[in-house]
Order: sequence, then C-alpha cells, then structure tokens
Amino acid sequence: MKLYDSAFAPNPRRVRMFLAEKGIAVPMQAVDLASLQQKAPEFSAVNPLQRIPALALDSGEVLTESVAICRYFEELQPAPPLFGESALEKARVEMWQRRAELEFFLPIAQAFRHSHPAMREMEKPQIAELAQTSRPRAVAFARFLDAELSQRPYLAGETFTIADITAFVAAEFARFARITFPDELVHLARWRAGIAARPSAAA
Repeated sequence: MKLYDSAFAPNPRRVRMFLAEKGIAVPMQAVDLASLQQKAPEFSAVNPLQRIPALALDSGEVLTESVAICRYFEELQPAPPLFGESALEKARVEMWQRRAELEFFLPIAQAFRHSHPAMREMEKPQIAELAQTSRPRAVAFARFLDAELSQRPYLAGETFTIADITAFVAAEFARFARITFPDELVHLARWRAGIAARPSAAA
C-alpha cells in the first residue's frame, strides 16, 4: 500500500489528518506539484486524472478522491469513528461533510486556483472573475459556520469528524487564496484553535 501525497496541497492534508486521528501509518510518496510531476507519465499511470491524493493498494487497484480514501480506512479501522456511528450520526456527518466541501472548500480552492500565479500552468484558463466571486461565497459560509458552532463544539455534533477535517483544512488554506475571515466570528475562531491544537493538525 502506498499513498501519493503532497505537503502543500489541501486534499492530501485531509487524508493525512484522518490517518493521524486513526493512528494509521501508511508509506507515502511525494508528488511535486510545482514541477507538474502529477502530469508525468509515471503518475498518470497511477491516476489518469493527474490529481492527488491517490492510494495504491497491494492488489494493484488505486483509490482516488480524499473522502473515498478516508472511508476505506474507516472501514478497515472503525475506531475512533470519524464518519459517525448510528444511522442518524452517519447522515449528519455526511450532510456536514458535503456542506463543508461544496460551500467552503470548493470556493476557497477556486479562489486560489484562479488567482495564484503558481497555478497558471495547472489551471488553464485562469478565470479572474471566478476567483472574485468565490471569495465572498467562502466568507458567507464562514458566517454560517460561526452561527452553527455557537451551538455545539463540532460541525456534526459533540464529536470530531471528517466534516471538521474538511472545513478546518479549507479554513487554513484560505490565506493562500487571499481570503480573511471577520474577527467577530469568535465561534469559528474557537473551533479552529481547538482543532489546530490536535496532534493531527501537524500531519
């Protein structure tokens, strides 16, 4: 088993945090995105979509997409549960994971990909208007998160889940997309500080 990883990209960080929370160690191979190593024939043979992370299994099969990889490890090692336990918990985690990914992670990623000079060779064409419209979307969702987090410690309830990982990684990556969150979002700040203090945040 081997996990294709990158130290600076947000999606691989989600998987690393998940594995750290589980206490699972997986051999990793770095993919240099800056030199477009993900587009080289060697990695294209691993993932034809030329994206990371990718998990190469001993069987030869390759799993891609961050949440799919995390779900695979959740099934292999259920404890601690990061996708919920009861039917309601699992549905709630799925709801918040989707919200965090589509309403927060995606606009932040689009703002970065369509504005940062380092992305010119990866994102063709870069659309400046998309970056401009994505930033206020991310801030609006941050306000929504702040209101929700005033009612509970984590996105999906009383326990830390993959939804928190997705939203936290997105919030951390926002600075690279030149997105800042208002100081009055104190519940969001409390939640971020708590997750930043977890050992997995350094993964």
